[in-house]
Amino acid sequence: MSHVFPRHTKSQLPVAVGGEGCYLIDADGKRYLDCGDAAVSCLGHSNRAVIEAVQSQVEKIAFAHTGFMTSEPAEALADLLIDHAPGDLDRVYFVSGGSEATEAAIKLARQYFLEIGQPERRHVIARRQSYHGNTLGALSAGGNAWRRAQFAPMLIEMTHIAPCYEYAEKQDGESSHAYGQRVADELEAEILRLGPETVMAFMAEPVVGATLGAVPAVEGYFRRIREICDQYGVLLILDEVMCGMGRTGHLFACDHDGIAPDILCIAKGLGAGYQPIGAMLCTSRIYKAIQNGSGFFQHGHTYVGHPVATAAALAVLKELTSQQLPLRAEFMGQRLQSALETAFSEHPNVGDIRGRGLFRGIELVSDRAGKTPFDPALGLAGKIKKAALNAGLICYPMSGTRDGRSGDHILLAPPFIIDGAQIEELVDKLEVALKAAI
Repeated sequence: MSHVFPRHTKSQLPVAVGGEGCYLIDADGKRYLDCGDAAVSCLGHSNRAVIEAVQSQVEKIAFAHTGFMTSEPAEALADLLIDHAPGDLDRVYFVSGGSEATEAAIKLARQYFLEIGQPERRHVIARRQSYHGNTLGALSAGGNAWRRAQFAPMLIEMTHIAPCYEYAEKQDGESSHAYGQRVADELEAEILRLGPETVMAFMAEPVVGATLGAVPAVEGYFRRIREICDQYGVLLILDEVMCGMGRTGHLFACDHDGIAPDILCIAKGLGAGYQPIGAMLCTSRIYKAIQNGSGFFQHGHTYVGHPVATAAALAVLKELTSQQLPLRAEFMGQRLQSALETAFSEHPNVGDIRGRGLFRGIELVSDRAGKTPFDPALGLAGKIKKAALNAGLICYPMSGTRDGRSGDHILLAPPFIIDGAQIEELVDKLEVALKAAI
């Protein structure tokens, strides 16, 4: 009997014993095409450069607490990230995952305004159907009703505006651009409602991952968001934990939108699964406010800047940049989109196929014409996950797409090394899973 506390106490999971490229292998020797591990394994499961970097670093020094020492891989990784970072991002704060990165971003935003003499700025605005992590601060920023419900009495008060969710929420006769401007202007309205002098940050995912299923904003939306933040002195925090590090065709997802944030959060693809790591990047302006003020960011974790984790991430980032893998993700993502459309565009229960790069979502509906979600009581996402596993495919089905309760989608995030034959395998196995589940 296992003593592991699993995510679901009634599930019986296969035991992973090996990985090879785009595949995971269980204890019975069954191979699974890995296209849905929360957008982590961007390099696949057997990248020698990363494996050797981890082994080499462990032999040198496994741990040095950053209260006393920095380390060579942390310094080199920070330099390389900033070399490629958008805008004025200039400093990197390493953590162990996405929730820690967004938590640190929220706390840094608050301390920044204390340091510059604006202590009244305390409000964070985010978006409905967003997901920013599971720590209490990150969960407070997230706008997914189902994830928040049982912890609601413990959450920090934050407000949420509409997502940029064209498929379900654009009005009849409204252009994509007009829709994007309308929902972006909700930010200005909320800032004015709260009082501009009290708002410290707006947080959003450039491409919404787990809760909406690879939904990119329409063109012009984020440029308008950036204008509003600048107008009212509000920090823009972009959460690229899932959509960043090449996943959507750019090393940093916000590059597609032609904007840069004040604070940016990354994780998942940064370590590619070889080590747990995340990072928060901030501008020199924010860093200098701390440096010239108290001199101390009142935050921290034991494993900040862990030498082995940063060594792994440095090797990952070198692979991503030297081999131009974000461009490959864009190219193969277009092939995946075409294959999905060929297979499912006429499917009576497929309402939308969307995304950027190798970050694609399929929204499922009971009625295409009315875009009507399935009854949540059917538990469709869970059935698809099980059927896909049986077929040898790991994908990421989720429920609650529309409002945290109703709606279902499938998120696909294969490794950037996926080839054409494996895209065909993905689509074939997904077709089998959908037939079995619906």
